[in-house]
Amino acid sequence: MRPLDENETTQVFEKLYKFVGNNLKNIVESPAHEGPDSSAGRYCFRLQKNKVYYVSESLVKRATNIGRDNLVSLGTCIGKFTKGGKFHLTVQALPLLASNAKHKIWLKPTSEMSFLYGNHVLKGGVEKVTENIVANDGVVVFSMSDVPLGFGIAAHSTQESRKLDPNANVVLHQSDIGEYLRMEDEL
Repeated sequence: MRPLDENETTQVFEKLYKFVGNNLKNIVESPAHEGPDSSAGRYCFRLQKNKVYYVSESLVKRATNIGRDNLVSLGTCIGKFTKGGKFHLTVQALPLLASNAKHKIWLKPTSEMSFLYGNHVLKGGVEKVTENIVANDGVVVFSMSDVPLGFGIAAHSTQESRKLDPNANVVLHQSDIGEYLRMEDEL
């Protein structure tokens, strides 16, 4: 497990910024609550086998006693680097994104299952949406009871989506909590 280099850090922060905006500062400067120490430090990002983990500094210090080959996971896996070198967020990053989300969308109960099966969000399934969403912004998808369901990319701005046909895509699916069941061997 090693710290991210400059290029990796840039990619991770750009992807997170797309979803949380200026709240990225809250993620980076958040005090850690893990570990027996009274001051566990802050959270940091570490790379292990092309996966990026969000972990407290206290836990990282303790993990130095474990060999790299024997270390399977540490902290919360928020994403991974592809073989092409691009960074992708995974569903495990959802709690982090949901608590700091800049743009949110709430689904009607009838369209929740469709999204959880990996489908895009249709305009007819949207109950409410935050203002000032621009096309290609990161959006966190919630149920009407404020349970985070997943995240995706806005296909249209808030103003454009109001004029769309009910069967038009509003959010392009990237990840959802249904992946825990669909892809449990890969996670």
